[in-house]
Amino acid sequence: MNSNQTHKNWQSKIHEIIFESDTPAGKFFDVVLLWSILLSVVVVMFESVEHLKEDFGTYFTVIEWTFTILFTIEYAARVISIKKPLNYVLSFYGLVDLLSILPTFLGLFIVGSHSLTVIRSLRLLRVFRILKLGRYLKEAETLRTALKASRPKIIVFLFAVLMVTIILGTLMYFVETPEAGFTSIPRSIYWTIVPLTTVGYGDIAPQTVVGQSLASLIMIIGYGIIAVPTGIVGAEMAHTSKLKNHNKACPNCAKEGHDKGAKFCNKCGELL
Repeated sequence: MNSNQTHKNWQSKIHEIIFESDTPAGKFFDVVLLWSILLSVVVVMFESVEHLKEDFGTYFTVIEWTFTILFTIEYAARVISIKKPLNYVLSFYGLVDLLSILPTFLGLFIVGSHSLTVIRSLRLLRVFRILKLGRYLKEAETLRTALKASRPKIIVFLFAVLMVTIILGTLMYFVETPEAGFTSIPRSIYWTIVPLTTVGYGDIAPQTVVGQSLASLIMIIGYGIIAVPTGIVGAEMAHTSKLKNHNKACPNCAKEGHDKGAKFCNKCGELL
């Protein structure tokens, strides 16, 4: 066996462990990494508590660097296991993986008291490690695909809601008085959005009978509006879940979520 073939086998083995979840090694890798992500995010949260940072600051630093090294090894392994590494590096999860390790390393190079705010901001970015969990949830790809397929319908729906909000907000401006808080059409539109989304801040309230009647209508419409996008996305998720095979990850570009029974990647054409 020549060195080139040996390299391909080694690269293929790493890809199988990291990207495939239907093998014992792949499942073990996913479980370890999943718990590491959760624990690292918990550490970031605890580190923001001042008295905990004072008492356990050294431990937090050690734990943080342990996780950073682990995620750096994972990132490097993902890059070298793909035939076209740039496709992974520039992908959503590739950027998330880079963002999960970059802040800790940048903190080493940004020194000086004037840079403390910058360091704090960079370190807070570590909480984005939670996004790494997406690849370990089988339905994450289904949800992403469903949202993408629902986008045209949801855009049209939101545009319709916007028109309704402007019309109802303008009506409220005419039937209510400035003393009640409806001092302008934009402010009246803001009030319309509040009951329409069932938030109910209560900072502005209609005082007239006509205004209260219109407010009641807006509240009822709000419940219907909430149900529509849920139904759109739900229907797309049901359709997508029947078509997708979540265990297939392309060894060439790392694309996941191919059609069931697919033999080739639907992004780059590589044999799966």
